[in-house]
Amino acid sequence: MERGSSKHGPRLDEQMSQEVSGLLQGPGTGGSRVEESRVPEPAGEDQPETTTAPAGELRTGAPKGMSSQDVERRSRLGRFITMSALPGDRETLIANARDNDAPDDIIADLGTLPEGIRYQTVSEVWAALGNKNETTRW
Repeated sequence: MERGSSKHGPRLDEQMSQEVSGLLQGPGTGGSRVEESRVPEPAGEDQPETTTAPAGELRTGAPKGMSSQDVERRSRLGRFITMSALPGDRETLIANARDNDAPDDIIADLGTLPEGIRYQTVSEVWAALGNKNETTRW
């Protein structure tokens, strides 16, 4: 077995680091990870724009009974209701949403909830607002 030094000089080290900088750093100072030959060309003037869902609905893994837009809207509601507010009634949920800088439409929606009912989860709040949850969970 031959033993030798695997160290390089500073000049060779610098050259080798420049060769792989685009792979390590991504776009910016070191270059892009994408080779120019792999970048798709833009659509022509009379061509439709590309889309990931040519038939309409995205295949995002939305559960049965909900569309991907429903999932996104429920998630948006959940961003402004923290776990510390649950279980909670309408006033607790509104106060918590205001503390989390919820937009006016979320506050208005929460204001339509009936008084005196305590909600355990965001899904219960979502259903009380007149929306559908998934039909089967797993």
